[in-house]
Amino acid sequence: MSALTALISVSDKAGVVDFARALHRLGVRLLSTGGTARLLTDADIPVTEVADVTGFPEMLDGRVKTLHPRIHAGLLARRELPTHMAALAEHGIATIDLLVVNLYPFAQATARADCTLEDAIENIDIGGPAMLRAAAKNWPDVSVVIDPADYAQVLAELGEGSVRRATRFKLACKVYAHTAAYDGMIANYLGALQAGAEDEMAAVPSRAPFPQVYTLQLAKTQDMRYGENPHQAAAFYREGVPGAGLLAGWRQVQGKELSYNNIADADAAWECVRSFEGQPACVIVKHANPCGVAVGATLEEAYHKAWQTDPTSAYGGIVALSHALDEATARRIAENKQFVEVLIAPAISPAALAVFSTRQNMRLLEVAPGAAHNPLDFKRVGGGMLLQTPDIKNVAAAELRVVTRKAPTPAQLADLVFAWKVAKFVKSNAIVFCGGGMTLGVGAGQMSRVDSARIARIKAGNADLSLQGAAVASDAFFPFRDGLDVVIDEGAACVIQPGGSMRDEEVIAAADERGVAMVFTGTRHFRH
Repeated sequence: MSALTALISVSDKAGVVDFARALHRLGVRLLSTGGTARLLTDADIPVTEVADVTGFPEMLDGRVKTLHPRIHAGLLARRELPTHMAALAEHGIATIDLLVVNLYPFAQATARADCTLEDAIENIDIGGPAMLRAAAKNWPDVSVVIDPADYAQVLAELGEGSVRRATRFKLACKVYAHTAAYDGMIANYLGALQAGAEDEMAAVPSRAPFPQVYTLQLAKTQDMRYGENPHQAAAFYREGVPGAGLLAGWRQVQGKELSYNNIADADAAWECVRSFEGQPACVIVKHANPCGVAVGATLEEAYHKAWQTDPTSAYGGIVALSHALDEATARRIAENKQFVEVLIAPAISPAALAVFSTRQNMRLLEVAPGAAHNPLDFKRVGGGMLLQTPDIKNVAAAELRVVTRKAPTPAQLADLVFAWKVAKFVKSNAIVFCGGGMTLGVGAGQMSRVDSARIARIKAGNADLSLQGAAVASDAFFPFRDGLDVVIDEGAACVIQPGGSMRDEEVIAAADERGVAMVFTGTRHFRH
């Protein structure tokens, strides 16, 4: 053990003092640089500065520290090759057996609103990736650690004699994924800078939303039994650190493994319910579309109203709740005898969990609250990818423009805003009838807006719900008055739509003729 040497140089210093102290106790000689060396010295841990090994001080404001043959030869020499070992001996170079490095915090630096181009450039690590790649290439002889989460396993195996071969290979694979992500992050940043940014290094540069080359890296979380259909293979990949409130940060507290369709539908349900801030709300999704959405004075009331919209479609659906699942709501779900594939809530109380204890296949997920959104949305096409900014626009009541002689009442206005929030998550063409803080009929995914309206009426009829006096949302404008006439014929008393058609005046005149209130949002919500 006394023959081993470790080089430690980290920007993320979490746990490094305890790790280094444990290495020292195991007889490992410690090398380090700059701030890490000072930290270990202050903790009374014996450490040798890299400059004492190379014979050169850190130079160029720290840009050159470890870029030296005495470091890289010590990492790259193959121990089983006599010629390599003879070369080390000839030049008095010692082997380095353990490398502990993580890189300059480029992501954190460039996330700051005041980050200049000069700041960004100085947070590009050079020596760190070079050492990591060298050590990972020579993984049969060198253990390389980039993640503090791996400290415990490395220490445990060293305590048993040596780091296992399989562990060294796993750590090396992790390094190449990490350095690829690091380079990709830098390329994304630089590739998004607006022309002329290079001339103002001390200024905060303007960035385009889409770089010339976009690099994305995701980590596989699990293999799926199959994809959308049994003949398709599938897996779920997660971003390194999902934003607060996003589905990928789920914690499963009960149930069998999630399927491909479960995750896709759960995301649609969770994103929809997150748009209802403050009020207890429930969203039930089936095949990517909300089949029932409601708000209520209590979570139990919100769930029951959402379920009433379309009990048939709700069977086998995904239920998303805005507030912690309590016992009363859980019992209501059980009393309705609804088969639930997945239930998502910010938290699930022990009493609620007990209600579903006999339904061990029912998947229960907790997702911590948060306001994060994906910075970009992706859609795969043959040989390429469409990227767009996410649709996070929520139109407030104050932004609506009344375009008819008749204005909506305060109660109607509340239902119009509610209907608009729901329509945003319904596949186009979308027509949504609402009233009293709940959906009454949802028409989704039709080639004709008129057909979507008719389907919404059929859905309401099947659930024995009246559409008289309903508020109606259309995700896009009515190109002709026929679509508006259909929703009014079905009972609509007020309508919300984007406006923007060449025939807006004709549609507005039709609304005045029929005696309904209509408001324009100025925003369209196509969803494909």
